[in-house]
This record gives sequence, C-alpha cells and structure tokens, in this order.
Amino acid sequence: MSVASTATAAITEKPTACLALADGTVFYGKGFGATGEAEAELCFNTAMTGYQEIMTDPSYAGQIVTFTFPHIGNTGTTAEDDETNVPVAAGMVVKWDPTLASNWRTEAELTDWLSGCGRIGIGGIDTRRLTRAIRQQGAPHVAIAHDPDGNFDTDALVAKARAFSGLEGLDLAKDVSCTQSYRWNEMRWAWPDGYTPQNAPKHKVVAIDYGAKRNILRCLASAGCDITVLPAQSTAADILAHNPDGVFLSNGPGDPAATGEYAVPMIKEILETTELPVFGICLGHQMLALALGAKTIKMNHGHHGANHPVKEIDTKKVEITSMNHGFAVDSQSLPEGVVETHVSLFDGSNCGLRMVDRPVYSVQHHPEASPGPMDSYYLFERFAEAMAERKA
Repeated sequence: MSVASTATAAITEKPTACLALADGTVFYGKGFGATGEAEAELCFNTAMTGYQEIMTDPSYAGQIVTFTFPHIGNTGTTAEDDETNVPVAAGMVVKWDPTLASNWRTEAELTDWLSGCGRIGIGGIDTRRLTRAIRQQGAPHVAIAHDPDGNFDTDALVAKARAFSGLEGLDLAKDVSCTQSYRWNEMRWAWPDGYTPQNAPKHKVVAIDYGAKRNILRCLASAGCDITVLPAQSTAADILAHNPDGVFLSNGPGDPAATGEYAVPMIKEILETTELPVFGICLGHQMLALALGAKTIKMNHGHHGANHPVKEIDTKKVEITSMNHGFAVDSQSLPEGVVETHVSLFDGSNCGLRMVDRPVYSVQHHPEASPGPMDSYYLFERFAEAMAERKA
C-alpha cells in the first residue's frame, strides 16, 4: 500500500467507521460496538471460532484484531466464555456486519457486548487485502474510529496512528495482571454441569499472572492443581512463602524484554535456590528463556490463530495449536543445558524449550486451546507428573 492511498469498502451507505494506517491508508466501513477512537498495533487472527475468547485474551492488550474468518457474531456472547472480566483488545475488524446470534448459550449480541465493554468494531472491510498487507509489511500502527454521523478527520487519525508508540519496549503485563493474590479451583467446562470445582487437588501451584487466561487456570485445576495466583511483579520470596510444588508462568502481552526487567530476576532466583518444576506458556515461555540466558525478537506479524502446526522434536508428532504472540525466542541463543523442544512448521520459529536435567520447560503456543484444538493439553498433565515425581 502506498502512502496517502485510500481504500474504500464496497458499501452503499455513508461510512460510520474508518481504520487509518500509519502509512496513510484509510479503510472505510460500518461501525458497531462503542463509539470513539483508539490507537493500537494491528494483527490478524485466523481462528474460525472463539472471537469472544480472543477479544478477552489479555495477550491482545495494545492490539486491534482483524478476523480473517467472515462469520463473526454467530454464537453471540456469554459470560462463561470471557477469559478476563472485559475485552482487552482495543477493537476488531471484520469483513461482514456481525451475524445475529444463533446459539443456545447466547446471553447478548456481539454488538451489544462490545458497546457495553467500550470496544470499537468495524465491518465491511476487505480483510484479505488488509491481511496480505500485514504479512508483507509487518504489523502496522493504526487508529480506529466509530462515529454514527460519519464525521472523520482522517489526517488526525493517521497522525495518531503514526504517534502510537508500538509494543517494542512496552511492559503491558503489569497493566493486565491482578493486583492482589487469589485462589482458583474451577476446572474445565464439561457437559452437563459446566464449570465445576476441583475438590481433591494433589499439587500446590503458584501461577504468576502476566495476563493469565481463565481457561489456562482451569486446565491446571483439571490436572489436579490447587492454584494460588500472584501478581506479575511478585518476588521469589512471595512465591516461596506459599510452599508450592511447582511454579507456573502465564501468558501475557507486550515486549518480553520490558517485562523481564522484574520477572527475570525472580525466575533466576527460583531456579537457583529450588528444584521446583517450572512451566511457562507464551510470555511465560519468553520470560523463562530470558532467565536462562536466551534472547527474544520482535516478529514481522506474529502468530495469531487456532490452526498453527507445531512439531514436538523428540516424538516428531505434529500438533495443531492455538497461538497469540508477536515476539519469539531466538532459538540460536539458547544456552548450553537448554534444548529446543517444539518448532513452528509455518516458519521454523521456536515454540518450546526445556532444561536437560530438570523439570523446567515452556511452550510458545497455548495448550489450553481457547479457542482451538486440544492437541497440546498433555503439557498440563506433564507438569502435574513432574510435581508428583519430585514429591515421591
């Protein structure tokens, strides 16, 4: 896309929303959800289901999500599917107007849910063109606006997109983390009782909340864990005061190097002073890598979707996984004593690591798969087994 070019959606009525890119491109469409403006990084997600889980995933802080699948809104929304209290993504971009809900679990239409949560949506966009641009040029900085009267100062919106600081160097984990500790015992949803409590846990786990999804905590509970969740900036002393059997490092948003300023010293102390099993996911994977001496890099457009093939190197098994990350661990920087365990079959990037002599490991993808397939759930069971072996 050239600077100052304009792409106008094929609509027959006056546009009520627009998306302005930092390169001067402006997409016009139909607004829904909240009115107003927001600036963020633009990414695309290839999942065919789970738009509500995606919008409420704390890892999307500072981002607007383009959905490549056109049928958005068809299952409505329900509080059971929230990954956190309110949407964290700054907005959503879709090809068609949101579909009316047709699902027995629906509690509210998507448009009403977005309005109530203060998030902007724009439809009528050529999402194929937008996705190609993101893949070719990298995740752009954008400004989104929704005005029912269709009055837009596009020059000002482009300027706001250009002024957006971006995610590099930005610590967002502390913004989405809990502010005080809490207990969690709710397990995964199962028919016909829905969410039920874990009443017979076998392992005490401290989970560090860098932006933890509820379904990750539910998977830990279903694997037999009694979970205490602590804020992102907790110290090793805070963790060890709970006398845990294992430590879990959660997913989260932002630049891992920035979050690592306080997370890496804590993880290093845990590794140096204890033999506790440690399991990390997504940002937690990157935090563990930094603590072990590896490096992270900003990706061109990241991985966002529920259909990403990942190979486990030891077994050569291919898993279809859910992913949401814009930074990656540089596999060439892994130190001696740390091995790569998983790789992306899309681009060969690192998707997992482990210490060779200790039950300390992590993965880049989301094994809780909300949304997505359950191919990687075994990782939670592996964590439980490591804790059981250590106690035995």
